[in-house]
Amino acid sequence: MKRRFDRGGQLTPEVVLRAYSIGIFPMASHRNDPTVHWVAPAMRGILPLTDFHIPRRLRRTVRSDAFEVRVNTAFASVIDACAEPRPGHPETWINDNIAHVFGELHQMGMAHSIETWQGGQLVGGLYGLALGGAFFGESMFSFTTDASKVALVHLVALLHLGGFVLLDVQFVTEHLRRFGAIEIPAGQYLYLLEDALPVKASFVVPSDSAGWDGALSTLLTQSSTQMS
Repeated sequence: MKRRFDRGGQLTPEVVLRAYSIGIFPMASHRNDPTVHWVAPAMRGILPLTDFHIPRRLRRTVRSDAFEVRVNTAFASVIDACAEPRPGHPETWINDNIAHVFGELHQMGMAHSIETWQGGQLVGGLYGLALGGAFFGESMFSFTTDASKVALVHLVALLHLGGFVLLDVQFVTEHLRRFGAIEIPAGQYLYLLEDALPVKASFVVPSDSAGWDGALSTLLTQSSTQMS
């Protein structure tokens, strides 16, 4: 199910937060389309946080420290990169209105980016929205092998650390299926969302790396056990 909605101007953070709280999200048909389409899929993609799969080779990459991982240091650059056409994705659903309102949500502490860096250059990452105990993954990009995958692993570690219970990925792709993403009916998703919103989760990067490293180590170990 897709609903069309055109404000004729900028979206507001309040409108977007309300939309996500009732299970719908904004998309544009292409980068230069000013119209926002409110989307409510009949089947919703989620990535179960208690059954997150990390392929063996990727576990080695994460442990190798091939990438420097940062949080919320280049939010605007991450959205810009996600909005750029790339092989397999000639069009983007992120228009100026969506990019602008997520920038506002980032300033409010509601939207976050996980970034992967090499040699001081941003090479991959993702961004999304935190609301209660739900995190809504919006988009990811990668300029080099495994860059976005490493960002996703670190995101899940931080969600565990912060007490989140739902990771919404909107639509399931073959890429996300490798991590355990599944599709569920919209009605079932809304029940999960209703349970998640009152949860007092916190998307906070620890002041020292010990907590983050511990959550990441636990996640890697659990994934190794699940897939052995």
